[in-house]
Amino acid sequence: MALATLIKRLQDIMRGDAGVGGDEQRLSQIVWILFLKIFDYKEEEWELMQSDYVPIIPNGYRWRDWVTSTSVKDQMTGGELIDFVNNKLFRVLSGDAVKNEKGEEVYLFTKTDRASLLVKEFMRESTNFMKNGVLLRQLLNIFDEIDFSDYAERHAFNDIYETLLKGLQKNNGEFYTPRAITSFVVDKVNPKIGEKVADFACGTGGFLVDALHHVEDAGIKVEDLPKLQHSFYGVEKKQLPYMLCTTNMLLNDIAEPDIMHDNSLEQDVRRYSDDDKFDVILMNPPYGGSELEIVQKNFPAELRNSETADLFMIEIMYRLNKNGRCGVVLPDGFIFGTDNSKSAIKKKLLEEFNLHTVIRLPGSCFAPYTSIATNLLFFNKTEPTTDVWFYRFDLPNGQKFSMKKNPMTREKMSALDEWWGNRIEIKDEKEDSSMTETWKAKRVSVDEIAANNYSLDFCGFPNEEKVILSPKDTIENFKAERKRLDRKMDAKLQEIMDMLGV
Repeated sequence: MALATLIKRLQDIMRGDAGVGGDEQRLSQIVWILFLKIFDYKEEEWELMQSDYVPIIPNGYRWRDWVTSTSVKDQMTGGELIDFVNNKLFRVLSGDAVKNEKGEEVYLFTKTDRASLLVKEFMRESTNFMKNGVLLRQLLNIFDEIDFSDYAERHAFNDIYETLLKGLQKNNGEFYTPRAITSFVVDKVNPKIGEKVADFACGTGGFLVDALHHVEDAGIKVEDLPKLQHSFYGVEKKQLPYMLCTTNMLLNDIAEPDIMHDNSLEQDVRRYSDDDKFDVILMNPPYGGSELEIVQKNFPAELRNSETADLFMIEIMYRLNKNGRCGVVLPDGFIFGTDNSKSAIKKKLLEEFNLHTVIRLPGSCFAPYTSIATNLLFFNKTEPTTDVWFYRFDLPNGQKFSMKKNPMTREKMSALDEWWGNRIEIKDEKEDSSMTETWKAKRVSVDEIAANNYSLDFCGFPNEEKVILSPKDTIENFKAERKRLDRKMDAKLQEIMDMLGV
């Protein structure tokens, strides 16, 4: 079945149910069903590999027990199905008690091994929104048709899942980072087999899945395969993306995903030990948000502020192993910012890490979900920074990225790939000799950055893209631009005063 056709079937069924309202609930409905289907497939695999295997999910509550049936007439449907799902399935798999035939409260799922705890936590976070048992049966049957033991079919479904994540993301794009960006960052950071990889605000798991594929594509020995199972670590604050990420990792053959439903910023960074550190960190942290003062106290006083992106940068610096590598997406506010805490964060970054590359991205990369301009920062924990390469990623002929008309793809970053491997400074052509000299690519010394109060505003876009911003984005961009202009005016005024000897 064509990908678009299958997605339409799923959405049409749920639109007909009075209990499901909106894309977020539709996605939530799909994800718990998919989780149980995939988990049952994994259990079938484990049964084949281990002669003494004991099922994790209790008999009667596995997918094969209550969904799959050789005869349509034997399938639970209607009110019977809704009653079973709401009052038995969810309660049992959450670790709660149910009544037996004698009316006694009994616990059927009491195991506390890692996989059992994963199932319990996932089901506690899940909700069955559907009220129509006939429509729920139709939805279940669609997923029952998928044969995850067929390699081609399983990987085809990965594309379907990816499309669902992309199409049903929230308006602020918090669930989804364009795969062109995650793929580029992963390629350049280059995680390897045996390294611990982390994303402390992992969303649906795009960076982690791309990192997994990157390691697999590099070629690994059969005896090294077990190393993959616990090499990828994610933390996600919000319920739905946490569930989506967990299922995404299962889809990609990570049997017991190390995905935590938590807020990374609620841990005191000064208490992290070597066991809490990672070889590779890949992130697109949330930005524009504000953390409470109690959360800010988890960070050194000279670095802390309320901006989530800044706090995650501090988190990264405290959790990157010696010789570790990082690729992170950050907004212009971090690049331009020269207030005390932002300057202190960047000063620490340059003095304790090697910030070797900053890529300035077009503002349309995340359109239409946000028009805030973003940047890619690449650094490692090897030595202090001596100089930083800046590169402005221009689109040809004044184009903009657009989800429908001009989607961002990995192929469209080929010029950037070419420059990465053969770094040269590139000066912009002037339309007029009186114009200020600007650069598309330039190597900037750490001394010049320090003299600029640790602003990283180099190789910026000469012409701002004309996009319609939300009020919040407009204010954020205005603040950043005002700070930039104030710095330039102060510098020019100082030059005039020096000339006059004032």
